[in-house]
Amino acid sequence: MFREKKTVQLNGWVVLPLLIAAIIATVYACVLSVQSISSHGGSPVGFVLWSLLLALEFFMIHGFFTLEPNEAAVLLLLGKYMGTEKTSGFRYTNPLYRRKYISLRVRNFDGEILKVNDNRGNPIEISVIVVWRVNDTAQALFEVQHYEEYVRMQSESAVRHLATQYPYDAHEPGEVSLRASLDEISDGLGKEIQARVERAGVIVDEARLNHLAYAQEIASAMLQRQQAEAIIAARQKIVDGAVGMVQMALARLNEEGVLELDEERKASMVSNLMVVLCGERAVMPVLNTGSLY
Repeated sequence: MFREKKTVQLNGWVVLPLLIAAIIATVYACVLSVQSISSHGGSPVGFVLWSLLLALEFFMIHGFFTLEPNEAAVLLLLGKYMGTEKTSGFRYTNPLYRRKYISLRVRNFDGEILKVNDNRGNPIEISVIVVWRVNDTAQALFEVQHYEEYVRMQSESAVRHLATQYPYDAHEPGEVSLRASLDEISDGLGKEIQARVERAGVIVDEARLNHLAYAQEIASAMLQRQQAEAIIAARQKIVDGAVGMVQMALARLNEEGVLELDEERKASMVSNLMVVLCGERAVMPVLNTGSLY
């Protein structure tokens, strides 16, 4: 497996004046050689050598390059990886090196909406937002083909796998679900994507669900189910509260000796109180103007 090798190239502002001075000196030497040949009929060998040196110096100009902050240059010599330069600014390297530039900035993508089945087999729609960055430039360029597409495809694969591990909704207390346990799901999703893109030299900073819904063909039925579950939960709360209030009322009446009731009257009172407390509409009282019995 390729691993990044950091290399520090020369400062371009140091090399530039030296190269300019060398070019000027070589041009001056070429002029002197031409004058010597024209005036004294000397050998043109000197002129040829100075001309070759001048051509070499102009070729060396191709070694200058610039790097922006959070940008790297991968250096290759005849197909061999020589190292990665990450120092921003005006730099100089071997002009024979071929340079591939790669951004180290944080990136993110909003994945497509995928249709998968959850843990219970219900078809759902899900998409994810992934925040990532390149950490190892050698792995990103040489271990995988098109690392950006690789990250996208592996992220979608991780989302599909994760969606099959959990139900859309929790039906039991403490059960982890896609809709209710966003922190746990996001943490697990980030770890799974990181494991899948490790080979590409990529670090996943964050992964979270962006879209989550039942598929259209069952959305209406599941909505009715959610409404029914909400009604049942609300009724359960109401009944629990009503039972507690009835118990408290009977206990207070017994403690303070306001009224003594036999078991039949207690049952009737409990029934009336439960109707009053649990009814959906306001109760219309009926006044008894006769005796209690």
